[in-house]
Amino acid sequence: MKKTNSAMRGFTLIELLVVLAIIGMLAGLVGPQVMKHLGGAKTKTARVQIEDLAGALDMYKMDVGRYPTSSEGLKALVEKPSSARSWNGPYLRKNTVPQDPWVYDYHYVSPGEHGRFDLFSLGADNAACNAACGDGEDQDVNSWE
Repeated sequence: MKKTNSAMRGFTLIELLVVLAIIGMLAGLVGPQVMKHLGGAKTKTARVQIEDLAGALDMYKMDVGRYPTSSEGLKALVEKPSSARSWNGPYLRKNTVPQDPWVYDYHYVSPGEHGRFDLFSLGADNAACNAACGDGEDQDVNSWE
């Protein structure tokens, strides 16, 4: 009678190929959905950061009596401009102005075309949109809509 050693058993090549094929199909189906939600999360993060920066700009205006000029920019929230007499900052928790989720600087214009100031991110493509804005992560995110 011949004894078989169960410790020597393993997977056959066919079994491994079937498992790899199933994993590949799942990755092909799930991967695009995950990436779609990741892009949406970055857009939502940009909206939240713009709201936070707008609140900091309002606090700056209460102290100084005006919004920072376009040339002073958002840096005025963390460093006192020479023309701001009653600056009581920094107005952001960290002493740096955050970048958008795509690691570009936020754009700030004061006075703005759409309100007291325009604060916006150009999205992942960092390109201004004309009549038709970008889709998904390429869309612009702004303070006036």
